[in-house]
Amino acid sequence: MRQPAGWKKLGLIYCPTGTLDWACSHAAVPVAEHVEGDLFRIYFSARDGQNRSVTGVLSLDITRPQETVRVEREPILQPGERGAFDDSGAMATWLTQFRGQRYLYYIGWNLGVTVPFRNSVGLALAREGESFHRYSPGPIVDRTPFEPHFTASCCVFPGEGRWRMWYLSCTGWLERDGRIEHKYHIKYAESTDGITWNRTGHVAIDFANESEYAISRPSVLFDGTVWKMWYSYRGDRYRIGYAESSDGVHWQRMDHLAGIATSPGEWDSEMIEYPFVFLHAGEQYMLYNGNGYGKTGFGLAKLERGA
Repeated sequence: MRQPAGWKKLGLIYCPTGTLDWACSHAAVPVAEHVEGDLFRIYFSARDGQNRSVTGVLSLDITRPQETVRVEREPILQPGERGAFDDSGAMATWLTQFRGQRYLYYIGWNLGVTVPFRNSVGLALAREGESFHRYSPGPIVDRTPFEPHFTASCCVFPGEGRWRMWYLSCTGWLERDGRIEHKYHIKYAESTDGITWNRTGHVAIDFANESEYAISRPSVLFDGTVWKMWYSYRGDRYRIGYAESSDGVHWQRMDHLAGIATSPGEWDSEMIEYPFVFLHAGEQYMLYNGNGYGKTGFGLAKLERGA
């Protein structure tokens, strides 16, 4: 099965105006959560006055995407205590539910000295109607003896006795044109509870060539037969890629079938990245970022069925 090309862009949905002290700029890595009917909560990562990542939420009617219902005045997840793995930022990356519990996986940021930053993955929990609270003061997916640099954006599928995770894994830091530059791709892990993960080092999406150095933000759907993944990849500028798998473990890249690209003269004219693909009322939607890693906000697209 091949993913039919053709995402119709529905426009820019939200970009901070600076009226909220925790959202001075950016609206990155959007995540959708269905509430009821056509109403969704959209989680996103903004930056505060200290340039720290903070997770906020807004409400959106998917049938009227240009009309934001409400941006919550208070964030749902702020940076952690001084010295903790997330003291420089707490950026939501994936949300899933299992047995009435909501699992919000987030990227914790630390600023670095020899390198610009270090990331790891934390977890916040909540039942419907409750506020999210950190599962633990430390990360659940961090560097190990065999992954010594950092981990970050992930996608998680829960299941009875078998949870799946696709996550960003840094393979090292390079010096290019006088700048320190990260290099990372996407690996695969499994768990029995969504908290403790067995990481064998299996690479799900690898670099296509030597000029590619960043593959991030996996977003996976399973149609009952085929596993499908959208992700960001970059050499010069970020683009959105696409891959398929029969088992969710071994993947074939088919970036030419991603079906979405930059738009000249628009807010996503230079780059397009951080896809989040979801289903609603028989339709397939994608939230995504454009220029500046979320500096120009996030948009929405809808898949147009192939002939």
